[in-house]
Parts: sequence; structure tokens; C-alpha cells
Amino acid sequence: MNRLKLQEQLKVFLLEDLGERDVTSTALFHEDDRSAARLVAKEKGIISGMAIIKEAFTLLDARCRVSCFVKDGEEVMKGQALAEVEGPAAAIYSGERVVLNLLQRMSGIATLTHQAVAALNSKHTRICDTRKTTPGLRMFEKYAVTCGGGYNHRFGLYDAVMIKDNHIAQAGSITEAVAKVKKATGHMVKVEVEVETLEQVKEAVAAQADVIMFDNASPEVITEWRTYVSPSIVTEASGGISLETLHLFQDTGVDYISLGMLTHSAKSLDISLNYLGGVKDEHFRSIQTTITSS
Repeated sequence: MNRLKLQEQLKVFLLEDLGERDVTSTALFHEDDRSAARLVAKEKGIISGMAIIKEAFTLLDARCRVSCFVKDGEEVMKGQALAEVEGPAAAIYSGERVVLNLLQRMSGIATLTHQAVAALNSKHTRICDTRKTTPGLRMFEKYAVTCGGGYNHRFGLYDAVMIKDNHIAQAGSITEAVAKVKKATGHMVKVEVEVETLEQVKEAVAAQADVIMFDNASPEVITEWRTYVSPSIVTEASGGISLETLHLFQDTGVDYISLGMLTHSAKSLDISLNYLGGVKDEHFRSIQTTITSS
């Protein structure tokens, strides 16, 4: 993630939560009261968003010091320590929820993406995301997909052309739509066309589309349609594909399978922040002792 963009986004998120001040923390702690806390995974999964921990806490107070024990993309176990933060108590507890919300959300997406890649189990076809992201969180969610072993589709409407069914209906045909966008955008912008029938596949190929997406097609249909597509054209499958059915697309030969579920249906990974020396931290230490002795 771009550090400047990350900091700007975090400022917005922190201000949304803080408002004018953290009433609880400012009432309980003096400016120089210090604390230390540990972030712990409460379930197994793939981690994403470790940079957020340092950036968020230091934005709140430059005196915060963060030590990270894992890296993005690593698999962690239940009870594993992810990081520790030491610094002014008010800053730590004021930033706790924003940090956890993002870290849990991103790690959940990374974990689901990792599961999707494993379910497909293909050396050729890549799993990628879509634009079905949470407004304001696209940068974070798409980064999380890459931490789980997936790839990014276009980031927005600005970096690639994607001609969908409504565009085709309004323009009159795939041929007309592709011709118009190629004339308007030039050769540096990729043009993808969504197709739903074999006739549309043939038309998209003839129109010299750069990418053809097979929409809501079965593995058998996709395998057939691919025979009409030049090897120079990138192919993509999307729509109606679940974690349970991914393996059926393993041998279709498409270059990408885009899954909206990676970002719109991922369950957050359970992560907590515990005050060092507190009851929850003592419980964590007892778990670690048990694991080490066994």
C-alpha cells in the first residue's frame, strides 16, 4: 500500500471515531501515563494489514512504539502474538478499534482468498477480485486479496474499459461499443467485454477485445467457448462461482476467475488487543506456556 494514501485514509478513519476527543481515555489517563498492549490472533488465518498498526498509533502519538512479529501473507495460529505496542495509554486505547477493524477485515479477506486459491488448485488460472468493495476501503481490501495469494482486477472505472451488458444494449452491439471506446481511449487502455452467448464471444473476438469475460457460464460452456478465442486474448470467468464449485473450473483454461465474494462476503478474522499484565494477557501467557511445553 502507498504509505501517503494509507496515512490519509487512517486520518479520516481515526477522526471519524475520535471526533473532538476520546472522552473515556482522556478522563482516565494523564498525557504521560504509559501502557503496553499485545495484538493476538484468536483464530487461524492469513494476516493482512500489519503496516496499519504502526501508522495508526504513531499518527495518534509519535511516542508510540510498535513491534511486529509476523508479516502480511503469513498464516497465524489461534493464540499467536501478532504485535506489541508501547506508548501513551490514551493513544493506544483511542486507536485500538480502528486498528482492529481494519486488521480483522483485511485478514478475513486474505484468509478467504487463500481458501479460494487452494480450492481452485490451478497452476494456470488466477483468482482475482472485483469492484464489489466497501466504499472507502477499496485500497485495503484489494491489498488484502494479494496477501491471500490472489490478484487485482481493475481498481476503478478509470484504469480499464469493461463493456458490460447494459453498455452493449445501449451502444447497439459489441462491435460498435468496442470501436467507440478504442477510438476514445487509445491503445494504452485495455478493453474487456462481458459475453453471455457464443455469438457474443465470436463478435468480441472479431472486434479485437483485449479481454473476454464469460459471464455466468458453466465450466463445460466456458471450455467450449475458449476454443473460439485467440490465445492472445485474455479470458476470465465470473458470476455464480462459489468456494464449493471453484474446483469445477480448474480445467477450463481461463486465465482469471474473478470473485466478488472475496471482498463482499469475507468474515473478519478474530483479533484482539490486550493490555500487558491484564487478565486477558495472563490467559494468553498460559496458552503459550501450554503450547511450548507440549
